[in-house]
Amino acid sequence: MGAPSVVADGLNNPYSLAWGAHGKLWLTEKSGRSVLSVDPATGAKSTLLDLSTQAVSSGQDGVLGLAVEPSVTSNSRGYAYVSYTYDSGQAEESTGETRRTKIVRYSYDDATKKLVRPTTIISGLPGSIDHQAGRLLIGPDGKLYYSIGDQGTNQYSLACRQNQAQTLPTAAEVAAKDWFAYQGKTLRLNRDGSIPVDNPTIDGVRSHIWTYGHRNPQGFAFTASGKLLEAEHGPKTDDELNVLRPGGNYGWPNVAGYQDDQSAYVYGDWSASSPTPCAELTHSDFEIHEDVPTWKESEFTERFHEPLDTFGTSVTWDHDFTGAPCDASGLYYICYPTIAPSSLTYYKPAVGRAMPGWENSVIMTSLKDGTIYRLALNTIETDVVAVEPLYTDQDRFRATIVSPDGKTVYAITDTAGLVRGEGDAPTTDLTHPGSLLAFPVTN
Repeated sequence: MGAPSVVADGLNNPYSLAWGAHGKLWLTEKSGRSVLSVDPATGAKSTLLDLSTQAVSSGQDGVLGLAVEPSVTSNSRGYAYVSYTYDSGQAEESTGETRRTKIVRYSYDDATKKLVRPTTIISGLPGSIDHQAGRLLIGPDGKLYYSIGDQGTNQYSLACRQNQAQTLPTAAEVAAKDWFAYQGKTLRLNRDGSIPVDNPTIDGVRSHIWTYGHRNPQGFAFTASGKLLEAEHGPKTDDELNVLRPGGNYGWPNVAGYQDDQSAYVYGDWSASSPTPCAELTHSDFEIHEDVPTWKESEFTERFHEPLDTFGTSVTWDHDFTGAPCDASGLYYICYPTIAPSSLTYYKPAVGRAMPGWENSVIMTSLKDGTIYRLALNTIETDVVAVEPLYTDQDRFRATIVSPDGKTVYAITDTAGLVRGEGDAPTTDLTHPGSLLAFPVTN
């Protein structure tokens, strides 16, 4: 993949990409709280939707997911679906959190080139400043698929909030539209927001939940055979690539990556600290207080699915997570061996002729190491047979999309943030901040 050209810059933390009407690229701006249309030929930008008075954004929240019906791209009519966080004005009982997330359906008006007539299909979904995930897809079955992170619980400023990734809703909660337990889950919805009749029944309850046990699932892509792949951020180790199976448990927070007790991870539930309550403790990412209960991965007895592959796994218990090159700055997390996978894009066989050998590949972006990867799958999509770095720069790559002819990969980048620079030291000096880039796909 060749060096990129800048299609457009000045974007305010772009988050999701989709093909829209008239060959334009549509994207959400997480912090800009808008949906834009960009001409990939000229870089000309226009605003499809302004959500500045409705959405809130102060961290990893904001205007996130975007899914566009095929009819919009083919004949400029149809619906687009947008997810964003908002202030509900109602504090959640156990956390005090007022942020929630909603998914809204809009009609595309070709006369005004705007998204109009909003219809909220679901609201009251979990919202937070951290680990929102927020990927939204229309599946080959016509259903909506949405990812929700664990909300950043059990770490940093949210250490005293209990992680809910293993919590499943009761029938009464589903009937009351109480979606609190949807943290750390992927969802499958009808396009009107209702629960599909063929969704999995888990512990006797059918809900929107498709899978559970996730940390921060920011990558979502369907393969040619209809498998749903998902990539998520690990803690200090073990970013994951998963195949999502209906009703499946993916282990978090009890397991990160493989259940091997070898990846420098142990689950400590800070919210359950006793006798010293969590509020009186200072959270540490390196040392778990003696009053915090802990469990090794091998102590997790629930049935769960191990990942297809992991990244940032090859460290042992004696690994120094506070060492050089991050020791001087204190920005330790940027030096963790994880790469922070932020999106997945399947390179479809229909356009694969543009690049021989890519026909069964997934393009994965990363935030921490500034790299766009190609993950080559085996023919039955059960294993990653090769990992190829396609391009590396001092950028936080947020998402990609492939041109219809397969000859260009478009990527969007974060406006600000940390990335590994020279000598793997942390830097905020980004090469292409807040940009839409075009990469030629070449042999």
